[in-house]
Amino acid sequence: MKVILSGHNYRYEISEFLRLFSSEFSIVESSEDFDVIDDEKILKNSLIVEKNVKEAKISTTTRVYENGVKVYEKKIEDSVSFEGIIDKNFADNFADNKNNKNSSSKRIILTDEKKFAKSNKKTDNIIKAISKRIIQRSMFEYMVSQYDVNIPWGILTGIRPVKIINSLLDSGKSIDEIRKFMKEEYLINDEKLDLIIEIANRERVFIYPVSEKKISLYISIPFCPSRCVYCSFPSHILEKFGDLRGEYVQALLKEAKGVSKLLEKQDKKIESLYIGGGTPTSLEAGDMDYLIRELFKIFDLNDVKEFTVEAGRPDTITIEKLKVLKKHNVSRISINPQTMNQITLDKIGRKHSVEDIKDCFYMARNLGFHNINMDLILGLPGETVDMVENTIKEIVKLDPECVTVHTLAMKRTSELSLNKKEYEHDFITYKEMVEMINISKRHLTENSYNPYYLYRQKYMMGNLENIGYSKDGYECIYNMQVMEENQSNYAIGAGAVSKFVYLDENRIERVDDVKNLEQYLSRVDEMIEKKCREVEKNDNKRSKRD
Repeated sequence: MKVILSGHNYRYEISEFLRLFSSEFSIVESSEDFDVIDDEKILKNSLIVEKNVKEAKISTTTRVYENGVKVYEKKIEDSVSFEGIIDKNFADNFADNKNNKNSSSKRIILTDEKKFAKSNKKTDNIIKAISKRIIQRSMFEYMVSQYDVNIPWGILTGIRPVKIINSLLDSGKSIDEIRKFMKEEYLINDEKLDLIIEIANRERVFIYPVSEKKISLYISIPFCPSRCVYCSFPSHILEKFGDLRGEYVQALLKEAKGVSKLLEKQDKKIESLYIGGGTPTSLEAGDMDYLIRELFKIFDLNDVKEFTVEAGRPDTITIEKLKVLKKHNVSRISINPQTMNQITLDKIGRKHSVEDIKDCFYMARNLGFHNINMDLILGLPGETVDMVENTIKEIVKLDPECVTVHTLAMKRTSELSLNKKEYEHDFITYKEMVEMINISKRHLTENSYNPYYLYRQKYMMGNLENIGYSKDGYECIYNMQVMEENQSNYAIGAGAVSKFVYLDENRIERVDDVKNLEQYLSRVDEMIEKKCREVEKNDNKRSKRD
């Protein structure tokens, strides 16, 4: 199918949407006029936007031609008021000033032009969001009729659907109003809508009231004993990079000191501390002990509500390392099997057994860890529905406090994606993936686990979702805050990405550390400076505004 877009350039967004149904399409150059070729299927979408300082009227039409005959047409219109975005009196006065050639208020006009440009950018972003949504809605009915796929999330392609529910609740919408809006605007089905409303209601107890004074802190340990076939995270194999662990810890602590000064300057308080990776327990027990001890010296961690360490892979966990974590009052750990089927562990590159997973879990329990998470991945190469059910049953027997159920994502830099042909006979169908999700949900719900956070990823099989389950009282604050983006996340270490959240402007700025380990070691001062520049830039903006 050839796709023609007219009146807009949302090629990327429309391509991502169409891929939910099929990969057999191509977007050709847009044009107001085109010839219908008899032996081709052509989908044409046009967009018209009429905008002034008060409002915008948006209209889109999708038409489909098969063998020269129009077989489908759907038009959708929408509008948006700019009240509260561009103040009416400001807009009128700005227009009068611009038209008054005799005005002597040169400085005022210049200032107003800057303010107007900023407001104009906001309105353009709103128009873009609505335009993309109604374009997809205008195509949805036709695409569903042509392809044998189930799209439970409708046109919702974003990774944080629960965040939409929370924003609607914040605006004062009732649950009935939210349901109506989500079904009409995003075409989401009842099952997924029920799920994200349930999660939003559970999250709000933990993430509200919001405060710019609270932040989460992430520490990246980018080492692993081996690289799993599905992995795209920044990780460096111990065999090649293990001798750099001590030097890395020193560089990490140097960056920590720089970030600590920023937090002191801004009077920020750390709510949650999360050490992730990679595999943090790739560090030796002595290095881990030293790292955590120094972090407590560098940061004020008196107000931390939650301290998580991803103990991660059983082939890196020892009783000495667990004792170090216990000594430093780590309140939550992850032991991540991904599967409880040995044949799959071998296939994905894990160098441990199912029994190793169980041994590590009981070792942690016996040392007094009472908040343990276990990560699982559904849709791993060669796994059947029965194998997934075996995994869930084995996990439920262990009785961890949290279970995070991931849907396999085909990340671009992973072994699975780079060598897709090698694994193509091992992948499951969409219906099998849905059955796996339903099995995990049923077993976990029957054993008193509740969904408490959710996110989606690009390249995820079936355009589905990842769900974090927990028993009551064991919800992970860090996970919820990172997903809902209501507080800043200061992240340090190779591959770490900080998110600076400005609640009063509904704005998020990202600052990333380099992924390459050796570059990080030589450029750690630059990583500190990048964060300082972001904070300074925002301070300057606020001082000018005030």
